[in-house]
Amino acid sequence: MKKEKPTTKMCKHCKTEIPYGAKVCPQCRKKQGMGCLTKIILVFVILGVIYALMPDGDESSNSSSKSGTEKTTDNAKTTKATTEKPIPTEYVSALKKAQIYVDEMHMSKRGLYDQLTSEYGEQFDKKAAKYAVKHVKANWKKNALAKAKDYQENMSMSKEAIRDQLTSDAGEKFTKQEADYAINHLD
Repeated sequence: MKKEKPTTKMCKHCKTEIPYGAKVCPQCRKKQGMGCLTKIILVFVILGVIYALMPDGDESSNSSSKSGTEKTTDNAKTTKATTEKPIPTEYVSALKKAQIYVDEMHMSKRGLYDQLTSEYGEQFDKKAAKYAVKHVKANWKKNALAKAKDYQENMSMSKEAIRDQLTSDAGEKFTKQEADYAINHLD
């Protein structure tokens, strides 16, 4: 014999009889609680939070075997990491501009610094420009080669004229080594 589903249930708040599938009591207008899916999702969220708060297995086993000195060193590292100052907005802006110049215009390290600090360029202060040049993702030799190819293809320059342009203070400002790399790798 099959068990039949009930057609009504009691409201959890006003205790009146309501349809079994009702999520809101028609009498008192209060929600009847979480559905099954909501409960399952809630359980997974709670388990996820608990899991995230638990230390990794490796760390917990290692930390119990560490000496007091090692634990102090780890604490010092953590303290240092949490007390580091955030990067100033101007430094971040300078770095973003630097990356554009490196990627799009294939600038040299010195040329980039000059562009970032120039009163006719980006006008960043020297510290922000130094930070940007230090942290920009660049391959200066490949930038020199890209510039050399541009001069060769678009300006029909000789290799020696390209070398002079790449290393000139009035030109691209690449180092001699970067210019040599570029000239040696031209077609």
